[in-house]
Amino acid sequence: MRFLEKFKRFAWDMQELAKYSVRLGMRLFGRPFYVAETLDQMYFLGVGSLFLVVLTGMFAGQGMALQFSIELADFGSKNYLGRVMVIAIVRELGPVLAGLMVAARVAAGITAEIGSMKSSEQLDALTAFGVDPIRKLAVPRFWAILFMLPILTVICDFVGIYGGYIIAVYIANISGTAYWTNVVAKLNLGNFIIGLSKPFLFAIIISIISTYMGFSTKGGTRGVGRSTTVSVVACSITILFVNFLFTRLIVPHLKGLL
Repeated sequence: MRFLEKFKRFAWDMQELAKYSVRLGMRLFGRPFYVAETLDQMYFLGVGSLFLVVLTGMFAGQGMALQFSIELADFGSKNYLGRVMVIAIVRELGPVLAGLMVAARVAAGITAEIGSMKSSEQLDALTAFGVDPIRKLAVPRFWAILFMLPILTVICDFVGIYGGYIIAVYIANISGTAYWTNVVAKLNLGNFIIGLSKPFLFAIIISIISTYMGFSTKGGTRGVGRSTTVSVVACSITILFVNFLFTRLIVPHLKGLL
């Protein structure tokens, strides 16, 4: 019985999330446009996450390059480290790491902010003054994440590949010219499409789930904490699941471009 109740609750939440997604989508292109709020969120969500993304990309790239260089050396192919780094980082590690890091920081902040506003009845005040809370709060955050996450992903990719270059030259004793030549050779159209498509999907996931959890917060301050935790977990799991589906369903059709 407990399993049935949890399943019913999950189905209800998915239904409400789908309804909210439709409402949000219908307000994305309508007036009024809160340009100042969008720019402010772009700075907070994008620039504020830059250091975290750079740090994560650098250490992840170095760790991966170190492991790959050891394995490739056994086959006498360590000069191909640049190719392997592009495939691993641009296709998978860069988008996923950037998405997870931004989700951990941004989703928690958005959910907590909107949830606190709901607990203090500020959302009711906005409605009373004729302001649509979704258009005022959710839409600017949606556009901010949708614009900034691909940029952060590109930065994470570059930093990760550069971290691999440091390992290649100073630890694996690989020529820098050989490393960058292989990197450029593998930066083809297919990898660009894969590496830049995923961040847009992840941005939609983060913005929808985080704002929905904020608007659906109940139970005062304890409810805000609960919603924040659920928001981060749900965003992270969904990002990993969508990444798998994208790799399984879309990437095989791009094989001719890889």
